[in-house]
Amino acid sequence: MVDSGVLNNILTFGPVFLLIAVRAFAMIQTAPLLSSEAVPMAAKMALAGLASFAVLPTAEIYFAANSPNGVVSLPGGTLSDLRYETFGLRFGLLVIGEAVIGIIIGFFMTIIFAAFSTAGQFFSLQMGFGASETFDPVAQIENPLMGQYFNLVSMLIFITIGGFHQLFLGGFWRSVQTINIISLLEGREPVVFMMAAGLSRLFMDAIVISLPILGTLFLTSLTTGLISKAAPQINILSEGFPISILTAFLLLFASLPFLIEAFTRVLEAGFTSIQSLYIQIGRPVTGGTF
Repeated sequence: MVDSGVLNNILTFGPVFLLIAVRAFAMIQTAPLLSSEAVPMAAKMALAGLASFAVLPTAEIYFAANSPNGVVSLPGGTLSDLRYETFGLRFGLLVIGEAVIGIIIGFFMTIIFAAFSTAGQFFSLQMGFGASETFDPVAQIENPLMGQYFNLVSMLIFITIGGFHQLFLGGFWRSVQTINIISLLEGREPVVFMMAAGLSRLFMDAIVISLPILGTLFLTSLTTGLISKAAPQINILSEGFPISILTAFLLLFASLPFLIEAFTRVLEAGFTSIQSLYIQIGRPVTGGTF
């Protein structure tokens, strides 16, 4: 049974709770893994509500709501420094702004995750799996088998390094403490730069991850082509595919420890970029760690 104090806090600071919940739900709807259709909508809404209530004491919003001076203050950190009529037009615009902030956080992490799927797509055609695209429930797109394999590995690494912990503390909680839609609009240049840098880093990380396998498969194709020219009687087409597939699997087996380390660095770099954005456009927060 829900504690009455919990419900009282939510009802007392209902507009504040709604704003935070909108940001949390928008982030969940766009973040990797959590945005999957395999996660029930009820679970997403419950998670957004739980996360919102957990960070509610650290937010500070001023709103006119039946108080002598028209201002009610929730002490703690800093969510916004705005005055607005409760559930008025300005409040509706703030709800949209909170959704935009949540979408930016979740979408940026999705861009980071897309590097792993892209790396698998780079060498799937070279190893003979170009026509093996199936629906990937993690990425929610048509994806070759190697892209799905890298997605599964990255998902396990994300969970192992405490990715959800960093997403909700370093991503969501710190955003509630530091930025609002006004600071986001004022600091739009760093936001645009972060998104553009994320897209650039997507392809760079994908190339770095796939280059050893892609380069080896290129040399394999070149070797089999030379053999076919030197000995035309050999049916190199039927022999080339098993050779490429076997070579790729051996390389994946040998390079898996290095791939795990590379995946970890890419994910940690993504969280670092989000935290750097908060430092640039947000208000400083003393104490606590990400």
